[in-house]
Amino acid sequence: MEITVPRKQRTPLPKWLRKEIPTSPEYFRTKALLKELRLQTICEEARCPNQGECWSKNHATVMILGPNCTRTCAFCSVPKGPTTPVDPEEPLRLAEAIERLGLRYVVITSVNRDDLPDGGASQFAACIAAIRSQLPETKVEILTPDFQFSLEPSLEAFEGHLPDVWAHNIETVDRLSRKARIRGSHDATLACLRAIKARYPEVPTKSGIMLGLGESEEEVEETLLRVREAGATHVTVGQYLRPTPHHMPVKEFIPPERFEKWREFCYRIGFEVVESHPYARSSFQS
Repeated sequence: MEITVPRKQRTPLPKWLRKEIPTSPEYFRTKALLKELRLQTICEEARCPNQGECWSKNHATVMILGPNCTRTCAFCSVPKGPTTPVDPEEPLRLAEAIERLGLRYVVITSVNRDDLPDGGASQFAACIAAIRSQLPETKVEILTPDFQFSLEPSLEAFEGHLPDVWAHNIETVDRLSRKARIRGSHDATLACLRAIKARYPEVPTKSGIMLGLGESEEEVEETLLRVREAGATHVTVGQYLRPTPHHMPVKEFIPPERFEKWREFCYRIGFEVVESHPYARSSFQS
């Protein structure tokens, strides 16, 4: 008798992590406009679960510097492969999209570009300059790589073109960072945050951590303390969700009440702005 082995089923999401499929006209308008202007978003590339909600509110996190990343992190679904030349028209297209979407707050991120002498920092600066020129009332947050192979020239590129908030994520606890991040590390992240704060003390700095990868509470506490000591004033604490079966598995779904405890802990150790809930992401409803 032939035995049929059932296909492996995905672990069902708990009720607090289920979201409705987006159907609003604003969602489809945002999607169409981003496609028309040839702009990529981390919302799509990283398969963010907040995409429908954000796009329905005309909020998108734009990803610059091409579609392919020079690193192969085990938690991230952004494509890896050959990089593309830096597009000099990208900053103007970005400013046009922001104007047409009517955004008053925009988040700009990028793939890692370890192949560029400044890690892509000058393109971030050009995007900020274009937005400031056309839309001076719009607030700009950036979520950058660690620039660990070009830290000084990268930071120098931002002279005169500073964001309103500068984010770089710690991602996970130190023990798991070695599995999760290829060529990234706690040390590189903390060095980046410290260097930003030392050079541009007037700019609020921000970081984020994912939970559910198998970390202990003691490790999370230690990580948050180290991020705070590095000068970060803003922090996000959210649930890791596996983008595909090829990525690191979820070890635990953290219930909302534990995120509330982390919120209290973050404020207690001195963070000024805290987003701590299952769907918290670096750019979600900034």
